[in-house]
Amino acid sequence: MTLSSQPVRLGTRGSQLALYQAHTVARLLAAAGGPACEIVIIKTSGDRLQEAPLSAVGGKRLFVKEIEDALLGSEIDLAVHSSKDMPAVLPEGLTIAGVLPREDPHDAVVLSQGPGTRGQGPGDGEPAVTNVEALREMLGATPAIGTSSVRRVAQLIRLFPGAQFAPIRGNLDTRLRKLDAGENAALVLAAAGLRRLGFQSRISFTLPATLCVPAPGQGIIAIEIRAGDEGVAARVSSITDAAAWAALTAERALVEALGGGCQTPIGALASPDGVDGLDLLATVVSLDGTRVVYGSARGTRAEAAALGAHVAGQLLNDGAGDILEEVRRGQ
Repeated sequence: MTLSSQPVRLGTRGSQLALYQAHTVARLLAAAGGPACEIVIIKTSGDRLQEAPLSAVGGKRLFVKEIEDALLGSEIDLAVHSSKDMPAVLPEGLTIAGVLPREDPHDAVVLSQGPGTRGQGPGDGEPAVTNVEALREMLGATPAIGTSSVRRVAQLIRLFPGAQFAPIRGNLDTRLRKLDAGENAALVLAAAGLRRLGFQSRISFTLPATLCVPAPGQGIIAIEIRAGDEGVAARVSSITDAAAWAALTAERALVEALGGGCQTPIGALASPDGVDGLDLLATVVSLDGTRVVYGSARGTRAEAAALGAHVAGQLLNDGAGDILEEVRRGQ
């Protein structure tokens, strides 16, 4: 499209976090001299299938498919996503034009603050949990932990072998309300979403990447456009964060090389290393947590895609392919 004073149609889901992301992009585009954005809310299959585990209904791509279809059909001009929801290979005709600065990419443990619990976080007058040993003691031998991510379960079962894991869906405040009502002893959620929506005080413990490698793209807001739409691409480029762009490039290249989808136990985190470097850590874990392989390497931002492919090769050499094939058969 040719950008003018006419509003740009920005497609998004209607969840709390999705709307936060969409309005943030709209505000930044306007501040950079771009046209106003008309927010277009699109209900996705993932929104309609709230009660089903993601792994049973097709994975997280259910949160982007209808939005991508609207983009391909020129019903919207750009789309805003949590980048971890996006498939490793985009539909033909679409491309990621840019990203915003990355929020905390780690997974966070949120403890119940319901009656009779010992839930605590930095904002409730009690000290935060300071290490995983203290967290284990607080949760007990057989805690009920809510998470809808097979990646988290595969890694967390190694830390909490007696835990019972159950999927939990819905808006963030809904999940927190269910937690405090006693449905679970703890939730494991992306720290980025909690922070962006003002719930950072509920973070009881941030899991180090050495214990639970985050999802590829976690904490990065991505802006998707039609390939060749140079006017929109130029505007998006003006608000793109170079460090987050390089990190996402490395992490997505790794997932693509592994042939993994959104609901596979792949973790990847590319962290800044100096002014222009990236330090990539990745893992593939069997669903029962009994087998795990790790890979890591360093490179420059310019080498981000090659870095991701290189670490994927490490993982495959160490048996990641067998683990992923077993997961695909099971799903």
